[in-house]
Amino acid sequence: MNHQEIQQTKQLSQRQQQQELPPEDGATVQDHTSQDQQQQREQAGGAAGRHHRNKLTVLPLVFLIYFEVAGGPYGAERAVKAAGPLFTLLGFLVFPFAWGVPESLVTAELSAALPGNGGFVRWADRAFGPLAGSLLGTWKYLSCVINIAAYPALVADYLGQAIPAMAGPGRARTGTVVGMTVLLSFVNYTGLSIVGWGAVALGFVSLVPFVLMTGIAVPKVRPRRWAASVKGRKDWRLFFNTLFWNLNYWDSASTMAGEVERPERTLPRALAVAVVLIAASYLLPLMAATGATDAPPEAWANGYLADAAGIIGGSWLKYWIEAGAVLSSIGMFEAQLSSGAYQLLGMADLGLLPSAFARRAALFRTPWVAIAASSAVTLGVSFLGFDDVVATANFLYSLGTLLEFAAFLWLRARLPELKRPYRVPLPLPALAAMCAVPSAFLVYVCVVAGWRVFSLAGALTALGVGLHGAMMLCKSKKWLRFHTAAVAADEDPQGDPAAGHTV
Repeated sequence: MNHQEIQQTKQLSQRQQQQELPPEDGATVQDHTSQDQQQQREQAGGAAGRHHRNKLTVLPLVFLIYFEVAGGPYGAERAVKAAGPLFTLLGFLVFPFAWGVPESLVTAELSAALPGNGGFVRWADRAFGPLAGSLLGTWKYLSCVINIAAYPALVADYLGQAIPAMAGPGRARTGTVVGMTVLLSFVNYTGLSIVGWGAVALGFVSLVPFVLMTGIAVPKVRPRRWAASVKGRKDWRLFFNTLFWNLNYWDSASTMAGEVERPERTLPRALAVAVVLIAASYLLPLMAATGATDAPPEAWANGYLADAAGIIGGSWLKYWIEAGAVLSSIGMFEAQLSSGAYQLLGMADLGLLPSAFARRAALFRTPWVAIAASSAVTLGVSFLGFDDVVATANFLYSLGTLLEFAAFLWLRARLPELKRPYRVPLPLPALAAMCAVPSAFLVYVCVVAGWRVFSLAGALTALGVGLHGAMMLCKSKKWLRFHTAAVAADEDPQGDPAAGHTV
């Protein structure tokens, strides 16, 4: 009998003497109490076992990263329109490695060193304090949900190729955007394991038509077509925004690190495979489509890859790629909504947001409050212009990633003793040089943004600072419930951070 049970027995005996209860009644109460405690422990252990079995492994994580970053060459058409085929092919040849590799290495090291949901928010919080973590979280989260809002619109663009009613503004297009957002949010609620393996299936189905198109196009490719020039001046801002939008968010997987099996090994492997997969998924289809058709760059609007597939392989291939665009957008929506929701959960674990955002559904163990909040914000910005969505998401993401690189270098310099199960095998000066190349591009993306993007990003940044101040006030006044400290996944036997300490 443990100390707690001894105390309970003494208390029951005292009440029995005062109320003149028979001793056997007290024994019955004690037995029932012990049985209830045992039942609760068994339920907690079962939930912990289910949570462990649902951890992400390498293959589903590869495809979650694939859909968080790319999802296929859909949406890359505007790069051809802005700068021509040659610059587009060079961009998709160089950029995945010059940009994706440094960010993947940073993500792999810090996710292993500081595991847990929230990812980059944890890194900035550890390096520079809660304000930096909250601000980086605001930038990245808003970038994520704004980015998600582009996918229903992209689906409507592709469906507009076959259904004229969706080609422009109207009830059909609005219904498609709203219906897709709501439906896919419910799918996300069913669990990260289901979303991960669903991403594997969607990835294979959406990649197959591009593999077929590339194979069919090989004898038809004429390299001279890659040199086709754009009429008038090249739109470099549109080109780089499109390139960047199609190849960013490598660090999004870090927000779900608490749901990954052995993240110190799984994340680096998944990121390495994803870099190669994503580079090939853009470069090969674009080489085939631009080299096997005579369409001028001006014809390359969103959805043109399907037309190119029809020219190369026939109408069956065109329809398959149009269907693949819908499936790919579903995969990107699900992967990035998961990333955004688990980021909110991680921020709640750190005490940067109310503990309600860490609540998980009893059946699926998903952060249902965070999913609902992310879906609502996404729906609210779904009807912005596509270019405005891309530019604003890129600007906010650039600010957050610059702070992320700074946190990475600061932690290497100031906390060399921090345990790093995976460590980028470079000294600090080389790491600074590695981060300098993508940082220069991030600065360029910020500089070329228009005044509308500057204004919107500035307002959202001010909102983030104000939100942090409001959360700290609510915590100090105890107006809302907050976790007092980061809650590790293994602290709660049910895998539910909401069960941690709150104030």
